[in-house]
Amino acid sequence: MANVIKKFDWKKQVEELAGVDHIGDDVFLLDKPFLSPLPNYPFKINVLSALICTKGVTRGKINLKPYTAEAPCMILMLPEQILEYEYVSEDFDGYVIVMSKQFLSSLEIKENFSAYLSVTKQPYTPLNEREMDAMLSYYTMLQRVIRAVSNINRFEIAKHLTIAFFYGIGPSLHNLSEKPTNRSEMLLEDFLKLVRTNYKEQRGLDFYADKLCLTPKYMSSVVKQASGISAGEWIDRYIILEAKALLKSTNMTIQQIGDEFNFANQSFFGKYFKRLVGVSPKEYRNN
Repeated sequence: MANVIKKFDWKKQVEELAGVDHIGDDVFLLDKPFLSPLPNYPFKINVLSALICTKGVTRGKINLKPYTAEAPCMILMLPEQILEYEYVSEDFDGYVIVMSKQFLSSLEIKENFSAYLSVTKQPYTPLNEREMDAMLSYYTMLQRVIRAVSNINRFEIAKHLTIAFFYGIGPSLHNLSEKPTNRSEMLLEDFLKLVRTNYKEQRGLDFYADKLCLTPKYMSSVVKQASGISAGEWIDRYIILEAKALLKSTNMTIQQIGDEFNFANQSFFGKYFKRLVGVSPKEYRNN
């Protein structure tokens, strides 16, 4: 039986569209967004997807963070993020850039680069006229590179074009300064990194406080102050988000899903889920 969240089959969706520009399975360009076939429950993608919105509105959540994106804007979704689409307006339009994890690795952009961190905190970015022009120029240049099928260096050209764009326009898109993040935000980011790695096995605050060399009381105070959400609630949110995805997109039993999150038995997991969601795991799955 499956034991991971089902990933959205982006490649199948892309292959069903006509006129898609691509370099192998590494870079795809779509002149029309493909939001309508997406599932209405939490799911993961294993690619980077940049959605350049030129018209309309969409709402949803990326890694629990709600957003409302109104054109002109860009939505950037990173590999392994958990997505939830809640609304897409009928007039929604734009362009999509899809990049594989292998292509991203070739860029060698460090994860501590400020623009990368900014994207993880705020995936939705409003674009002014200059920024939209820059995004569309990058899209057009990348499209020309991809369509030059006789050029054996297309991959390398696309890679260096993307690196130049990322370092050139990335910081301004996210209004970044050279000043370091304050201490509270750094601790919050460290806490959330630990939660994303350990929430399946560890629900207690003592574990996270010990890893951060803090007292549970001080850690909880900083997390609440920096995010407006308690440390315990952050852990609950990650567990519930993935539990919902497992219930909707796999054939795992409720007992197996409870085991996935280290609950002693199905009853404990069921009570925990119902307390936070308002319905039992079975009711949620069947709804």
